[in-house]
Amino acid sequence: MDVLAETMREDLDPGHSSLSEEDFLRALQRRGIVDDVMKDLHFSKVMPDTELGLQNTPKPATHFIDKDPTKLKKTNMDPARRYLYLQVLGGKAFLEHLQEPEPLPGQVCSTFTLYLHFRNQRFHSKPVPCACEPDLQEGFLLEIHREGLGDGSKMADATTMLSICDPVHLVLIKRDTSSETTLVSSYFLDWRTVLSSPSGKTSIAVELLGVGVECKVTAGVLNMSLDLYPPLSEILSPDIITTQQSLERQKTAEKERLFLVYAKQWWREFLEIRQANQSKLVKIFAQDENGVNRPVCSYVRVLRAGRLLESPRQAARFVSLLGLEKAPVVGGGGKQEQWCSLLAFLCRNKGDCEDHATLLCSLLLGFGLDAYVCVGTKPKSLAHTWVMTRGTDSTITFWESLTAHRYLHQAIDPDAPPLAPQPRPSYPYRTIGCVFNHRSFLANCQPSDAVELCSFDFHNQSQWKAMSEEAVGSVCSPGSTTSLPPLPPLCGPSLEPSAASNQLELELRYLVVEHRKDLGLATVWDDHLSYVLSSALAAYELERCTGTSCGNEEFQDAVRRAVPDGHTFKGFPIHFLHHNARRAFATCLRSPFCDEIVCCRGDHVRLAVRVRVFAYPESACAVWVMFACKYRSVL
Repeated sequence: MDVLAETMREDLDPGHSSLSEEDFLRALQRRGIVDDVMKDLHFSKVMPDTELGLQNTPKPATHFIDKDPTKLKKTNMDPARRYLYLQVLGGKAFLEHLQEPEPLPGQVCSTFTLYLHFRNQRFHSKPVPCACEPDLQEGFLLEIHREGLGDGSKMADATTMLSICDPVHLVLIKRDTSSETTLVSSYFLDWRTVLSSPSGKTSIAVELLGVGVECKVTAGVLNMSLDLYPPLSEILSPDIITTQQSLERQKTAEKERLFLVYAKQWWREFLEIRQANQSKLVKIFAQDENGVNRPVCSYVRVLRAGRLLESPRQAARFVSLLGLEKAPVVGGGGKQEQWCSLLAFLCRNKGDCEDHATLLCSLLLGFGLDAYVCVGTKPKSLAHTWVMTRGTDSTITFWESLTAHRYLHQAIDPDAPPLAPQPRPSYPYRTIGCVFNHRSFLANCQPSDAVELCSFDFHNQSQWKAMSEEAVGSVCSPGSTTSLPPLPPLCGPSLEPSAASNQLELELRYLVVEHRKDLGLATVWDDHLSYVLSSALAAYELERCTGTSCGNEEFQDAVRRAVPDGHTFKGFPIHFLHHNARRAFATCLRSPFCDEIVCCRGDHVRLAVRVRVFAYPESACAVWVMFACKYRSVL
């Protein structure tokens, strides 16, 4: 500024008393300062809201899917709303990856992805290579909206935000080179410390603990910063925040203590009914991924999928597409129990039968059905969970959450004459100890816990002993305790079905050509026959969703027209839950039927392959592949 004043004194007359804005600007231009500043400015192209997929709506965002991780997205901030900007500034002390070599450019390596959920908003980071100090650098804009009716568009003040006890749920997932996922950590971040910061900004180091048997061991540390936009005009003292958190913990602990006292008394009464009740599978509490014991009813909530799922059967199909994986056990000793919170289950894209059953029950409740999770056994006394629904006409239907199969239950009458016809059970379940949902918990106190002999008249207290709905609601209803994980919304499909189908089909064609080349065989493709196979794959998926078969006649007729007289047709359909071409091809070749088609020798051999990827919510997908060949029959 001194230099500028000097310049102006040199250039202007001594009698010139005042300096205008134009005088300053001309002086700056002469000295080249304006040009220098303009060079340093970078202007980004403002994309219209329609192109970005953004909508001007007063409602809070429900979820976010980053389909193109290389493209920076903009978001419009409502000046009448309060936002929390959570920035991840990198990780450290992930000692399990201490010896991890530095990945070479273009090399496929294991990655970390961080997932967040806060008050109906979901986000995830870009995948970064696993390392002792992973380069997790990401920012997430979380909206803090008021809960009251008509308060959605009002800015939350300090007192309102202090009463919002919903944490930011962080889930860290590791994905290896074969796309297998592992749950590294599940952490609940209390963000309200930022309310006492004079600048509206605070930095924290979050210690992430492991899961399951490693829930007491540190997995790593994430450095973070929290910013409030706009900053608070009046901040709260740290003592007020600490007192509020302490009161919430005390209230939760007291509710949990009272429920435990009630559950113990209820259990004693149940055992006194008959001696056989001691051996029944009655599960009141279950450990989550962080080793916390929670009532089983708290794992079930009413979950509505919006437009993502259209029917209860489609919901069952979606749940069955999530992979099955039991909790890892270090050493022997049998199964390690671990019921996952819903966000951890969805982000990992796989879990145990309990995770599948609680999710399916939640979705069926959302569709208005009277659904319950059943705890019992399969053949060989293997513990298992599945879902049942009760119709208004007392019809009992079992839903197998791992396969989406449905079974009608018809009880056998043990008092019927020996020669009287009895229904033959089609379901794979042997015993049932208890059933529960988000409101009810009932234990089976019938003389036999065999499913085929069981009556499901829950109003009959001589057959089912129910817990008090008030007691269950005190620790399991939404908002009843601060220890309950918030319920995340489902996200839309992460795959583009047509593009994924084309890509996988091209890769499989390449693998078939290379495989036949190794055998000294040429490969000629029949594109029309490949296209004809589409209708069969669509029919297979429709049958899995609805349980009804259709379109088979048209497919058979089309194949007859595509295969000339004197030629033989062979087809091999197969189903996958992933879209990894090499894994799929290796699995196919293990089948002698598929190997016979891929390695077909003969006269005028033509090959065909068709892929259909059906995308479901989250990253679930049903992949159908059919290999086929036609050749002239030579006797």
